[in-house]
Amino acid sequence: MPLLKKAAAALSATAALLLTLPTTSSATPTPHGTLARETFDRLPLGPVTQGHGWAADTANGTLTVAPSSTGPGRELRLHTEGNGRAFLVFPDLTAPGNSYWARLRLRVGAFPVAPDWAHWTIAEASGADSPTLVRPLGGQYAPTDHGNFWGVGSDLGVTGDWTSWKTSAPATAGTWQCLEFHLDATDDRVTVYFDGIEQPDLTVSTDQHGGTGDPFTFPAFDKLKIGWQLYQADPSPSSYDLRLDDIAVSTHRVGGCGG
Repeated sequence: MPLLKKAAAALSATAALLLTLPTTSSATPTPHGTLARETFDRLPLGPVTQGHGWAADTANGTLTVAPSSTGPGRELRLHTEGNGRAFLVFPDLTAPGNSYWARLRLRVGAFPVAPDWAHWTIAEASGADSPTLVRPLGGQYAPTDHGNFWGVGSDLGVTGDWTSWKTSAPATAGTWQCLEFHLDATDDRVTVYFDGIEQPDLTVSTDQHGGTGDPFTFPAFDKLKIGWQLYQADPSPSSYDLRLDDIAVSTHRVGGCGG
């Protein structure tokens, strides 16, 4: 009888402990080092202005959650008119050492073919301590080379307004790509990967970039925008449609892009 009483007491204690443990919202644990994540699968279909940890920034643009065009689940569709913008904004995104990785899946319906040198942005990182905008994913229409090309860029800092686009990185419309970038504050380095493959021609750093002769330096990052913005008026096409999915930001490389 004493042994049965001890066993019953032990079971009661175990049950009480389990009741005090926090529950999780998903059976899949959050990867170590994750700073932000969004798959859109838990958002209602239709127009959206915010999600878990992010808000929208739009001007002549909209964000809409729609069924996935590639399989089960949902994706985000962005639409802009003219030189409008449509971004998700992670407003409180800071990382140890001011460095982080990001991954996203993207399909751009069409890139601009006018005016000459039309400039567009997919991702922009910034910080309240500095006016410098770091654009790890973006590009430009180059009439001299008859196409749009990916390039890392910056604006409003001492190095000026620049996009270091490369003809070795053509921007292809109408196809899904898995894009990654790494912001490394050790030497203010931006590294870009397409479908898991590093694009060394696009790398910029403190003393190797596309601006003035001044050093390119990161702000203390606290905001990340992902979406679309075209800066020139009266572009052709006159509107733009993008599809976006599987956003993840982490202190470590997220992966999942193959390569």
